[in-house]
Amino acid sequence: MKPKAPERAPSPDGPKADWVEVVRTKVEALRFGSIQIIVHEGRVTQIESLEKTRFNSPRDESGANPP
Repeated sequence: MKPKAPERAPSPDGPKADWVEVVRTKVEALRFGSIQIIVHEGRVTQIESLEKTRFNSPRDESGANPP
């Protein structure tokens, strides 16, 4: 069994602020999609974003219910 990594106290103004700002910026720019935060040994190492473009179907635009 792998030993548990030692717990780290978060630094108030350290590197954490950098990744939080990246996530905030990506979320603000996103209309539909997802943000994934990758963590290794208790540290954020990567942030991925996936944006979706949605189109209304002709049925949706008319407002009519299908038969």
